[in-house]
Amino acid sequence: MTLHKEIEFGWFLPTSGDGKYVGVAPEREATLDYLIGVAQAAERSGFEFVLIPTGGACLDAWVVGSAVMSHTTSLRPLVAVRPGLVAPVLAARMGAALDVLSGGRAMINVVTGSSVQDLEELGDPLAHAHDERYERAKEYVEVMQQAWTQTDVLSASEFADATTALPVKENKPYQGKYYQFNRPVSSPLTIQKPHPPFYLGGSSPAAKRLAVEFADTYLMWGEPHDWIREQIDEIEAVRAEYTAETGVNRPLHYGLRAQVLVRETEEEAWAAAWESISKVSPEAMEKAQAAFAKTDATNQQRQNDLRELSKNQQFVVGPNLWTGLSLVRSGGAILIVGTAEQVADRLVEYAELGISSFILSGYPHLEEAETFGQAALPLFREKWQLKLAQAKVTTKG
Repeated sequence: MTLHKEIEFGWFLPTSGDGKYVGVAPEREATLDYLIGVAQAAERSGFEFVLIPTGGACLDAWVVGSAVMSHTTSLRPLVAVRPGLVAPVLAARMGAALDVLSGGRAMINVVTGSSVQDLEELGDPLAHAHDERYERAKEYVEVMQQAWTQTDVLSASEFADATTALPVKENKPYQGKYYQFNRPVSSPLTIQKPHPPFYLGGSSPAAKRLAVEFADTYLMWGEPHDWIREQIDEIEAVRAEYTAETGVNRPLHYGLRAQVLVRETEEEAWAAAWESISKVSPEAMEKAQAAFAKTDATNQQRQNDLRELSKNQQFVVGPNLWTGLSLVRSGGAILIVGTAEQVADRLVEYAELGISSFILSGYPHLEEAETFGQAALPLFREKWQLKLAQAKVTTKG
């Protein structure tokens, strides 16, 4: 695996509330001031973007993204599109508007699922049809791309020049199973060309195929290094199949969603990890795990399996890797626990596997963004530059 020169780091915005303890009512409300404060702390701490989650308990990602981008200067909002729930051309227009108003900072996270309950509440007719949701998402992203790239409106600078003619573009109709358009067009033009980048997660074969065809970055939830290596090998095989079928060899980056907890000593870190779930009753834990078991999402099933495999080892699945949060938290719940040096080392090991995008979080998100940014992120940067230099010497030798 070729080492990536540039490794990007994103943080998480707690749009359903925040606090020191996981699995209980949040101590801090997700107010506008608080979310802006977390975003600004992330920007100061060296993070390049923020993941804004989606789901029934979360404030709307697009509204939050618009708010925080207006109070930051370089931080990029990674906002969710939900195929089937918003018309794709409207989503393209929303993405273009966010890109223009943020000065070219928009990033798009394609979320095909979330919980079945959330999809039911939203009236999704494919709430219980996992693979069909990915079939629909394929058309959805194709329409968005076509709307962005075949638009024949003028940019602001072109409009100001009266001598500028409209660009000549072939406006193709779109006829799919789920979407039919005579001429999908987006306005305004995006600043990023050909359009803002797509991020996409999911561990099923359908998700991996969609990522190979359309994503710029394929996201995985945190797992032990060997599991991540296997997933990357699997999707590289899908990429090879796609290239053989089409003759197209699309580049694809890999991202990892994980939790981090950095303290001065490893003992302090482990104590803080266990304390984070100490407020949850055994009954609430059982109820949460029963809810997680009902998922049709492959990546959540993998998190469930990992928790069960590790419960006899105090939920430790490798050096500084802990699955205890998955007792009460769905999604990417693996926690990287330790000193700044240890956490940086584990991240370097993931980067050596091919991860070039990390999306991290910690409780509470304001303070943990600053702790990680001050203590672990500079160490990672130093260690990664050393790895790159060593790889260059080895290649020359």
